[in-house]
Amino acid sequence: MTENLIRPASRSDIAQILRFITDLAVYEREPDAVVATEAMLETALFNDAPRVFALICEQGGEAVGFALYFFNFSTWLGTHGVYLEDLYVDPQARGSGAGKALLKAVARIAVDNNCGRYEWNVLRWNTPSIEFYEAFGAAPLDEWVGYRLEGDALRRFALD
Repeated sequence: MTENLIRPASRSDIAQILRFITDLAVYEREPDAVVATEAMLETALFNDAPRVFALICEQGGEAVGFALYFFNFSTWLGTHGVYLEDLYVDPQARGSGAGKALLKAVARIAVDNNCGRYEWNVLRWNTPSIEFYEAFGAAPLDEWVGYRLEGDALRRFALD
């Protein structure tokens, strides 16, 4: 198996992270959905008090994937959790252990920070990812339905 080096993202990774995000959007059948810019990502990831974090997976000195996560809070558990916003591995590196290495690195961050949960979403049609997650014990939250306010609906709700 290929050696996977997992490291925190740096400012010099911003263009690569944006490429991974764009490639993920294409994979998830939303190629025009990405409006993030390098400047936006740099501000979010590398300000004085970041609330979102990223890891890079390298193989042979080349970035092949990334994980982007943030901390949330469970009132029922009374402790923080980790939410994995994005996980992406380049197609040529899939099956090399890169995705699992990234997932495990975020899991270690959760454990090191005494988090009670580690959560993420996956599209219902994404069978390869679902099978990958379930292979190491992740379980779907069938009883929960995700909701979202965005764009004009968010602005109308907030301002009316």
